[in-house]
Amino acid sequence: MISKEEADILKQLSAEEGLKFISSKFLEGAVFSTSLGQEDQVITDIIFRNRLPVKVFTLDTGRLFPEHYELLAKNNSRYKIKTEVYFPESNDVEQYVNEKGINAFYHSGENRKACCFIRKVKPLNRALQGADVWITGLRAEQSENRENMPVIEWDEERQFYKYNPLMHWSYQQVLDYLVENQVQELSLHKRGFISVGCQPCTRAITEGENPRAGRWWWESSQKECGLHSH
Repeated sequence: MISKEEADILKQLSAEEGLKFISSKFLEGAVFSTSLGQEDQVITDIIFRNRLPVKVFTLDTGRLFPEHYELLAKNNSRYKIKTEVYFPESNDVEQYVNEKGINAFYHSGENRKACCFIRKVKPLNRALQGADVWITGLRAEQSENRENMPVIEWDEERQFYKYNPLMHWSYQQVLDYLVENQVQELSLHKRGFISVGCQPCTRAITEGENPRAGRWWWESSQKECGLHSH
């Protein structure tokens, strides 16, 4: 458990210091989920460069951009540590596609959330089994749904801690870290794709748009898939 005193200290630590603290506190129970986005590449670099005892995994939904696989291969080659990959259950995908259609998520919010649940939430739940703390790359600036999330919190439903080391970072800080540490990133970011999800559900954004405006652009929602419901 994390005491109130430790939680208060953790909020004052840098991302690197905080990750070192968390990984030493939960030697066999710290996990990090990466979508291979810019924030997650920062955290991946800190974890792998410092050889921290954290399980790093990603979710392959089956509808990702080719650039995702290219970056995953580059990460594995650079750090000499493999990121674990979790896939959706084939029976779930087959049933959804055969009953609703290959791109049924465009037709209703219910269909979209059902697709996200099958391809993201269920594999995530498998990956998080046995975890004591789930590390994420969430930032307050990303959306209204995330602006009040704390750096460290107890997830009562899942019975573990959720740690967001970049919660109060600005987007410029993320970019600066990537440049200063020569961290590889998705080539899509240079083409206006800032928040990148599945290929059919992501578009490039225009200047002045919210970074998550390109996610599920055809619907008005909180731009969440269910992984980080709060």
